[in-house]
Amino acid sequence: MDNRAREVEDLTSQTLDPNFWNDPKRAEGIQRKIGLNKKWLDDFATLAREVDDLEGLFEFQKEGMATEEEVDSQYKRTLEILEDAEFRSTLNQKEDEMNAVLTINAGAGGTEACDWSSMILRMYRMWAERNGFKVIDIFEQEGDTAGIKSASIEIRGDYAYGWLKGENGVHRLVRISPFNAQGKRQTSFSSVFVYPLIEDDSIEVHVSPDDLRWDVFRASGAGGQHVNRTESAVRVTHIPTGIVAECQQDRSQHRNREIAMNLLKSRLYELEMRKRQAEKDKIEAGKSKIEWGSQIRSYVLDDRWVKDLRSGYKVHNPDNVLNGDLQEFLKAYLMWERNPTGVVEDED
Repeated sequence: MDNRAREVEDLTSQTLDPNFWNDPKRAEGIQRKIGLNKKWLDDFATLAREVDDLEGLFEFQKEGMATEEEVDSQYKRTLEILEDAEFRSTLNQKEDEMNAVLTINAGAGGTEACDWSSMILRMYRMWAERNGFKVIDIFEQEGDTAGIKSASIEIRGDYAYGWLKGENGVHRLVRISPFNAQGKRQTSFSSVFVYPLIEDDSIEVHVSPDDLRWDVFRASGAGGQHVNRTESAVRVTHIPTGIVAECQQDRSQHRNREIAMNLLKSRLYELEMRKRQAEKDKIEAGKSKIEWGSQIRSYVLDDRWVKDLRSGYKVHNPDNVLNGDLQEFLKAYLMWERNPTGVVEDED
C-alpha cells in the first residue's frame, strides 16, 4: 500500500504539467493507473476500518455492551471483504490490469460447432455486461447456416484480462442437437483465445514492417451496411510467427489498420509471455501446466452440468452459466493457478 500511495503521488504530480495532455494516449494511461491505485488504497482503508470495528465490537461484547450476534455479523462482513481483497491480489501481473481481446473459433462439426461458438460469444458478452465491462465488436465471420465461424471482441475495464486469462483453451458442448432430425446427442468444440490489449507505451513490442503482409476485404457479419459496402476490413499477418489479426470495426480502413496493428502487437506480447511461462514450468518440476489448445471446460446440457477440468469446479445450472454467470468459474481457476495440483479428469 505504501508503494501504491507513492505511485499515486508521483503520477498525480505529472498531471500538473501544462503539457500533460499533449499526448492524450499517455495521459489517459497515467490517469487509469492513478484510478487503479486509488481503488486499492480505498479498499484497504475500508478493510482496516472494518477490522477496527470488529475489534471494538468484540471488546464491547466482553463488557456486555454488545451481543454475540452483532459480533458474528461484523465478523462475517469483515471476512468477506478480506477474502475479496486476498483474491484480487492474485491479479498482480502487469498485464492483468489491461483490457482484453477475446477470439472464438469454431472447431470441427460444421453448423453445430458454429452454433456453439455463437453461444459462447453470447455468454462472454453477458458476463462482461453484468460485471460492468464494455464490449466492442472487432471482427465476426458468420457460419454458412447458423452461428459464427470466428469472432473477436474487445472487453474494456479494470482487470479485464486478469479475470479472463484462464479462458484460453477448448470448450466442449454435449447436447441433443437441434440441427439433427433424429435427436441424437452431439459433441461440439470451440476454441477461445484471450490476450491483453496493449494500448500505451508502458510495454514495447517491436515489429518490422518487412515481417507484415496486409490484406483488405469487404466486411461481413456485425457492423451494419455502411461498414459492408466497401473494402474497409483489414487483415495483417506476421509472417515469422503466422499470427493473424483482423478488424472490421470501423468504416475507415486507416482506423481498422491501426486497430489491427494493436491487436497484432498484443498477440505477439502474449506469445512471448507464454514462451516465458513454458520455460518457467520446465524449471519448476512437478508443477501442473495447461497447454494452449487443451480442453478446459465441458458443458453437458442434457445431464445438466458444467465442469472446469483444471480446478474441478462444477455446477448443475448450465443455463445460468451460458447466460453469463461465469464469475465463480473464473475465481476457481485463478485460485487453482496459485497452487495447481493436477488436471481433473473429465466425466460424461
